[in-house]
Amino acid sequence: MHFSVEDFLARRRFLSGIAAIGAGSLLSGCQTTGQGAVGVVPFRVDVHHHLAPPGFIREIVARKTGQIPLMEWTPAKSVDAMDKAGIATSMVSISEPGVWYGDNAAAGRLARECNEYGARMVGDYRGRFGHFASLPIPDIDGSLREIEYAFDVLKADGICLLTSYAGKYLGDPAFAPVMDELNRRRAVVFTHPVRADCCRNLMPGVGENVLELATDTARTITSLLVSGTPARCPDVRFIFSHAGGTLPVLTGRIIQLYAASKEFAQRLPQGPLPELKRFYYDTANASNEWSLAPLMKLVSVSQVLLGSDYPLRSPEANVKELMGLGFGNDELRAIYRDNAVRLLPRLAG
Repeated sequence: MHFSVEDFLARRRFLSGIAAIGAGSLLSGCQTTGQGAVGVVPFRVDVHHHLAPPGFIREIVARKTGQIPLMEWTPAKSVDAMDKAGIATSMVSISEPGVWYGDNAAAGRLARECNEYGARMVGDYRGRFGHFASLPIPDIDGSLREIEYAFDVLKADGICLLTSYAGKYLGDPAFAPVMDELNRRRAVVFTHPVRADCCRNLMPGVGENVLELATDTARTITSLLVSGTPARCPDVRFIFSHAGGTLPVLTGRIIQLYAASKEFAQRLPQGPLPELKRFYYDTANASNEWSLAPLMKLVSVSQVLLGSDYPLRSPEANVKELMGLGFGNDELRAIYRDNAVRLLPRLAG
């Protein structure tokens, strides 16, 4: 499905009168709960949903890096928000700034605490949560140990990586051992943007969350492509937040770079476009025509996943916004659930 902003708006006007009907028939056999189009028996999967364990909250409060919704988060609030949005399962992960603050040992302890907390949520709320584990990058040896513990002991569903660590992006050679191990394990890797040290407070009155988070996602995708990581690690299944950030509108420039660089071409024999098309992208803070139209020019609906960014954003609002963008019932079903189940088969149970 490929369309422009104009296509989005035209389809939105055309479907405005039948949006509720389409949403209601999205799942045959689902009973409504009297809450409107969103109020169906929960079936959706949210791949971008944050948890905030006590140790993580202590760190962000002490460093004044936290946002109030994270500091007030509880698992019970997550479940309530999920129920209102018809979400059956949320994949929880730590938000930025992550677990590393300059001390490898402290980062390892915090990653372990957060990962064990996430695993307990999965066990305590059967069927309601999955878990993407955090790593104490840039501590590579510690990260390899945590990958082993997360998958083999905690049975994590995947790994959460930030887009950059101490100024290095995910294609950096320093991170190659981590990527190689994730490839060996055929891991799902959810990425979350971070406020890069290079670009803080560039414009008074414009927070980094407005421009820089989306841009850091584009930087790390470009880093992965230029390094050849997707070709070297073809079994890593990447999810990129916020519809890929600014990456979709920069694709033409990346293709131009590829055409002009022999080294780039040697590292990525298939070229950047096939790799970009096989990545997954979530809808967190992007369930609008201006963000999704460029992405839908790049990928098919099969690569788009529901993401809410809870507790920083409303899952219910995200679901409703997607209903108004002109997607057909089968396309919405794919975004809401089927694509995630294909990526994470245990959710089918």
